[in-house]
Amino acid sequence: MAIHGSILEQIGGTPLVQIRSIVPHDSARILVKIESENPTGSMKDRMALAMIEAAETDGRLRGGGNVVEYTGGSTGVSLALICGVKGYPLHIVTSDAFSIEKRDHMRALGANLTLVKSDDGGMDEALTRNMIETARQIRERTGGFWTDQLNNADQLSAYRTMGDEIWQQAEGRVDAFVQSVGTAASVRGVAESLREKNPDIHIAAVEPSESAVLSGHGTGVHKIEGIGAGFVVPLWDPSVVDEIATVSTSQAKEMARRLARTEALFAGTSTGGNLVVALKIAERLGPDATVVTLMCDSGIKYLSTDLYKGG
Repeated sequence: MAIHGSILEQIGGTPLVQIRSIVPHDSARILVKIESENPTGSMKDRMALAMIEAAETDGRLRGGGNVVEYTGGSTGVSLALICGVKGYPLHIVTSDAFSIEKRDHMRALGANLTLVKSDDGGMDEALTRNMIETARQIRERTGGFWTDQLNNADQLSAYRTMGDEIWQQAEGRVDAFVQSVGTAASVRGVAESLREKNPDIHIAAVEPSESAVLSGHGTGVHKIEGIGAGFVVPLWDPSVVDEIATVSTSQAKEMARRLARTEALFAGTSTGGNLVVALKIAERLGPDATVVTLMCDSGIKYLSTDLYKGG
């Protein structure tokens, strides 16, 4: 194998794995893109690199400049990796609502953290907006480049590349794609890529049932890290999806635990939500179809939480 110039060359090109044990015989094949194989164990490595490289290209970010972001953790860890390699000081706004593993990982990679207190460890609209406002103030104070992930369309190219990978790995046999909605860039970018190849592919977006704002319901508190901002995020494009499915925090956690026990896929809560919906769609489509979804990150990021601790 070739010697890489830096760890950043290991981002992307993740494997596609077929789920076996939990899929009924009369259901569609389910394939999972194992994004935990990225350097920080998360698909967010892709979008963080895309945002930084786009800013470097057009001059928004220059050598040694500060970078600022608000994050539930995975985007922050990915930015910490990339900024560490490239030499940019990184200022992260996060919260106690997200796992200590993510916060420790960001610090270990050199990020400066500002914590915003949550309401009893839950994720909701108020917390998201407080984190955004705190990041805005840090950007003003430091004069840094704010990646501003909820508004940054530069990340779409990274997920279109992921869609290209899925199509090639599945040899064009993709009938449905399922992904949970955080910034909405992943479901949108992958969908745009796949739809260019087959406009009939069924696209399903997943959101927390406790805060089903994309489905037209009220905002609420949930504990599925990384998704469900509590409001309709700017990059959301309803025209690229055929279905919006909801999953409760308890359903997502139980499925994540089930994946670890039966498939040896050690993932986070949003991946559990993806599989809950993927199984329903697979049952609906039948044995001749293929459903693809994402393993968004590694369960190692959640060992201190009730997802796995003592379970």
